[in-house]
Parts: sequence; structure tokens; C-alpha cells
Amino acid sequence: MIRKLSTLSTVTALFAGLALPVVPDTAVAAPAQEAVRVPDASPELLSAMQRDFGLTAEQARRRMTSEAVAARLEKRLSEDLGATFGGAWMSEDGSKLVVGVTDAASAEYVRGLGAEPRRVTRSARQLDQVKSALDRNARRAGRTVHAWYVDVATNSVVVLAQDKALSGARDFVAASGTTDGSVRVVASAEEPRPLYDLRGGDAYYPGPYRCSIGFSVSGGFVTAGHCGGVGTTTNGVNGAAQGTVRGSTFPGNDYAWVQVNSSWASQPWVNNYAGGNVSVAGSAEAAVGSSICRSGSTTGWRCGVIQAKNVTVNYSNGPVYGLTQTNACAEGGDSGGSWISGDQAQGVTSGGSGNCTSGGTTFFQPLNPILSVYGLSLTTTGGGGRAIVSNFNGKCIDVPNSNGVDGAQLQMWDCNGTNAQKWTFYSDGTVRAFGLCMDVAWGSTANGAAIQLANCNGTGAQKFVLSGAGDLVNVQANKCVDIKDWNSASGARLHTWECSGGSNQKWYLR
Repeated sequence: MIRKLSTLSTVTALFAGLALPVVPDTAVAAPAQEAVRVPDASPELLSAMQRDFGLTAEQARRRMTSEAVAARLEKRLSEDLGATFGGAWMSEDGSKLVVGVTDAASAEYVRGLGAEPRRVTRSARQLDQVKSALDRNARRAGRTVHAWYVDVATNSVVVLAQDKALSGARDFVAASGTTDGSVRVVASAEEPRPLYDLRGGDAYYPGPYRCSIGFSVSGGFVTAGHCGGVGTTTNGVNGAAQGTVRGSTFPGNDYAWVQVNSSWASQPWVNNYAGGNVSVAGSAEAAVGSSICRSGSTTGWRCGVIQAKNVTVNYSNGPVYGLTQTNACAEGGDSGGSWISGDQAQGVTSGGSGNCTSGGTTFFQPLNPILSVYGLSLTTTGGGGRAIVSNFNGKCIDVPNSNGVDGAQLQMWDCNGTNAQKWTFYSDGTVRAFGLCMDVAWGSTANGAAIQLANCNGTGAQKFVLSGAGDLVNVQANKCVDIKDWNSASGARLHTWECSGGSNQKWYLR
């Protein structure tokens, strides 16, 4: 209890003292305090951070506290400062957030919020534009150009190139029209590659190869795209039939999702390879310089720091954009595995260079874009599920009177954040609230069958998929969850109907 009170004091202090003499035109007034939830570190996570960072347990806790605050603060400063924001990163010791700014007024604002301002020449937007120019010219980057990214700490764009071919990298930069001095060419002795030897972190087998599971999501899990294309069947770490790849892209991006069968239950955990699990509470993106750990079936649990975001890596198969660079090691078979900072899911392993004997650089595909592209819901310990909201009337799917009993017919109601509107997507395809499953009454496959809450029984009447197009489809009936008679009022009932593309059949998670 004493430790938790101490941690809360630390967080509060970092957001205190916000009476500011100068505020940029683009900024907004700040509240005197802002509550930030601090992750409750597992012993296994603290042990790994002590090993890989040389910290005591208390130092590791303090670092996690600082990083939880920084993730929230970075997002706010990026929005408030706009064109004067030059990026943000954690200090080398992980104790505070450093923020690049292009003018004095912004520096005062940053300092007032408890971060350390640093004057820079170029804004984050300008650096992103330079990198975008390189991305547009990616096909002209030869095999000797390994990757490029915005390095916020040096206020530049870095191009990594083979030691003996730096001139080729300079030609690539010149051909992209980025000759304003914002680009640095840095030697890179080893070419990154997909880790293609083929839980979070557990092994799975797409055909003859081995990869690693990223995170449990609605109906399955996310992983790396290069581990297998659409239609590839997978077996689990125990050799049992597991699922089928339903979405996959590589190169360009490097992500995929696997829909699993009913033998596999979704859990909000990552294997820490020390006999336990690390809980996943959400997917708030960590700042550059934050500590981060990864789980993979070859090298287990390894930690490092986030070095850069939005990195383009020029694999032999073609460039992959939007990756995050770290100095945590990985090896073949770790591909697709989990990356987590504190208790916040960050991404899935793409590729890298080096190894876990001599050290290396590893890249991961950020998680939130994957969830967005495929319309997936991350399985977490916190929040008790998410609201399913109608595009038609903005209301939520609701259990009447919060009465979680077998046979309760579901309705639409004004969104209110109660447990009656919190739904969890399990990897067995079920959608649950109050420990019961969303169900098509009597297992009917006909139009007009009522959607209700029922005891979970494993039948197809309780298997639903929320597609990327926003259709909530019952797998057995192959019909959509539909608001009956286009009724926009609270209390409107739900039933199944042929999928028509109408807005009364379109849903999103909140």
C-alpha cells in the first residue's frame, strides 16, 4: 500500500505546477492535475528489466511510472503544439520526457507541464514530410539501403546503409529530393531480414514454419504478415489444429490475423518464459526511449528501448513502412511475437539484424493500426469489454436492465458505459457479457431470429465476427445482426437478417 501511494504521488507531481505565463496560440489550457493509471508490474517483468537494464526493482518501477505519464503527455503535447512540436523521447535514464520544440513559447509550455523542452530546427511534421519523400521513392533504394526513419532525438531523418555503399544511399536521398541537410546516412553492417524460421509469444506453425503469436484479439490473434498469406492453416504450440489466416499483408506492411477454432480460448496474457504471464490491459502507444519487452518462441523474453518510430525497412522482399525500431534482440521464429511496454500492448515482431548472443536491432509492426485495419478488438484484463455502437443511431447494444440472464433479448440503448454494454470478443468466436454469450435464438438460420443473451454452449449460434466493413455476422446463419424495422429509438430489438450493407447493420467498437 505504501508503494502504491508513493507511485501515485510521483504521477501527480509530474502534472502539477501548470500556471503558465506564456501559452502558444495552438495550445489549450491545462488542468492542474491529470490522473494517469500506473501499470502494476509483475515480478517477472521487474526481473527482466533488472536483468536487461541493470536496474533495481524500485528503479524499474519508477521507470515504468515515468513512461506511463510520458505516453499520455506526448499525445497531448503533439495535439496542443501542432506545427511547433518537434517530437518527443524519453531521457537516457528513462526518468522524464524530452520534447523538441521550435520556439520559446512552446518551450515554456512544455516546461510547465513537467517535461524537458529542447529547441530544434525542424518540426515533427517537417521530418515526417522528408521521410514520406523517401517512402515515395522506395523502389529506387537498392539492396545496400537497409532502412530509414525519423530520429526525433537528433531532429533528423536517418538512412541506414551497408558500410561500403554509403554513396548509394546518398544517391537514393538525392533522387528523393531531400537535400536540405535533414537526412543523415549511417552505416549498417548487417541487412535486416524477416525472422522467418518458421501465446502472446507462444509458437504456432503456419505450414512447415514456426512463428510466434502476437496478441489475442476478437476471434483469434494478430501476428506478422510474412509468416503466411490468406488461407494458410495453422497449428498451435501443442500441435493441435488452430486456425486460418484471414488477413495478411507483406511487404508494404507486415501484419496478419488468424481466426482460431473453438478449441482455443482468448486470454489477455503474454508468455514471459519464466513460468508466468504478463497481463495486457490496453494498447496505449509508448514514447521513443521507453523501455519495452518482447516475447518470442525462439529467444523467450527480451527487453530494450524504443529507438525510433515510423521506420521504413527495405527487406529483400520489398520495403515495409511504419515499423518501430528497438535494441531488444530477436532471432528466427520470434516473428509475429508480442511487444509490450508495462501492461500496454505495442506490436508484433517483423524482422531485424544481429542476434541474442552479440546483440541486435529488431523492428515491430505497431498494434493499433492492425486492430483498425481488420476491425479487431484486443483482449485485455481491464475495462471489462467494449461497447458495440451502431452507425445508424449511435446507440449501444445493451442487456435490458443490466439483467444478465439466459434468454434476455438484446436491445439498443443510449450508450452509458455500464456493464450492460461491455462486450468481450473471445478467440473462440463468442461475444460475451455477464459471463453469457450473444446468441441467435434456437440456433435459427432464418431472417428475423432474435438476438439474445444465453448460456455459452459452443454452438455456431454463438459465433460472431465483426468484419472490417462493420458487419457483425453470425457465422452459422451467415446473416448480419440488424436493428429491427430501422427503429432508431432506445429499446429497439435486434435480430438476424440478410446482410444488405444498410447502416442499421453497421457497427464499431468503442
